[in-house]
Amino acid sequence: MTEVDATKQQSHDDAHDVKITPFVAFKYVASICLLIFSIVIVVALIFTGNTRVSAETNPWVALIVMTLAVVWLSMIEGQQASLVGLPPVDPDLYKDSHPITYKNAALAFRGDNLDRYLMGRQFMVLLVVFVINQCGNPLDPKVDVLGLPDGVKLVFLDVGLGMIVFTCILGQLTTQVNASHCMIDFINNYFALFTLYTAMAVEFSGVMHSSYLIQNVLSMVSGKPIQSNEEPKSGFTFIFFWGRVLMSLAILGFCLAVTLSALFNGQTQMAVKYPNVPNGVSVFLFFFFMAIVGMLEGMQIAFFAVAKLPAEERGNSFFAKKTCDLLFKGNGENLPGFMIGRQLTVVFSFFLVASITGLNITPGEGENIFGVSDGAQAFLNYGFQGAVITTILASITWQLAASAFPMAFLNNPVTYILLCIALFLEWTGLCAGAWVLARLMKKATKIQYDEVYVGTPEERIANGRADKEFGDDVGHLAGGGFVGHACGSHDALDGPIKSKDAIDAAA
Repeated sequence: MTEVDATKQQSHDDAHDVKITPFVAFKYVASICLLIFSIVIVVALIFTGNTRVSAETNPWVALIVMTLAVVWLSMIEGQQASLVGLPPVDPDLYKDSHPITYKNAALAFRGDNLDRYLMGRQFMVLLVVFVINQCGNPLDPKVDVLGLPDGVKLVFLDVGLGMIVFTCILGQLTTQVNASHCMIDFINNYFALFTLYTAMAVEFSGVMHSSYLIQNVLSMVSGKPIQSNEEPKSGFTFIFFWGRVLMSLAILGFCLAVTLSALFNGQTQMAVKYPNVPNGVSVFLFFFFMAIVGMLEGMQIAFFAVAKLPAEERGNSFFAKKTCDLLFKGNGENLPGFMIGRQLTVVFSFFLVASITGLNITPGEGENIFGVSDGAQAFLNYGFQGAVITTILASITWQLAASAFPMAFLNNPVTYILLCIALFLEWTGLCAGAWVLARLMKKATKIQYDEVYVGTPEERIANGRADKEFGDDVGHLAGGGFVGHACGSHDALDGPIKSKDAIDAAA
């Protein structure tokens, strides 16, 4: 590297660096220690044979499956940040230097494939989190683990803080931190390309297609047409599409029937772990935590939507003003702060729903739900039907609703309450270690900031390669807010707003 390149690289690093104060340093160290302890206690639990996968196979299988699941989740989460941030950038800028990134982009940005990817990816996230839960969630919370006090086991194993911390840090935030500013390098590998094809295959299967029916209903209700880059469906394509919608509705109905029947009859893990909890309360908790997930999924879309609006257009109601005042306080640092706290809360809810929907029916004893075969019952016991329900009803539906009616979320008092909770969780620094690991990962893999390859948004404008206009999010999955981050920008909030204004001014 020449002296000029080294100086330029250092300037990029300085632009992205966070000022380290004693409190920030303390949070980094404490979070890393918490992560190490969480890994140790969850692995120790697995080797007691007190999780479903370790009990039905062996502890090594459970550990390997959980490790692979976390690694894949890290790619799924990081890839999203890359693929939703790159569409405005001219792909010719990185076609030669990053050929595999270009292959990812060529597939993902063709027609409406980005929407298809986001749909399939959403189900993959839920499915992987449910797998992690089955590998590391205790069947019996009273079993001894490393001789730890019951209170520690309650917090880290029964409540699941251990799995939440290492899933958020290792499986989500570390790669999101890097991928949001190193989009081009992050997906320049065949692991990313494989993950993209897998997400597209999941969407093509039609399991999630009932979400498209919800998308169309919301479009009609809001009076806002769905923007598409493809011709209207006709002939066989039309029949095949709506046939999969009907199939998806049937699958969703079956999953709901299985889950609710098991909950009302006390045939889930809830009844085993908490026998004193009435079945009706278990049903309430199932819908309650799905609603929490839905609100948090919708809030991120609504917040990034209103971030692009002038302050006077962000709502006039009491709670809309309170929410926006807190969210955009100062230079807007509370918006990314919310995203961190939201991640913790959503993963916590995912794990709880996974525990609630896991069935406790022994195949072959004549109690199989709806008389299904023993093999089908063994599969249903893992609770993956909960992943289908949560993806469609608690995740995608609320995201689509928020893209069509962002102000309705801002006016909701629950939004303000959840925002405060998320910001508090971020302030505690539980996942602050993700920034440390992200820096170590960046150095180890030698990935570079996007501006090294394509410049900043302002530099691209000056060179006559200005970004394309940001599309309308109405009726679409907005990629967890990353769609608002301009490639090469030094700030995830202000970057897209400044660059879009600059594009308009240059036009």
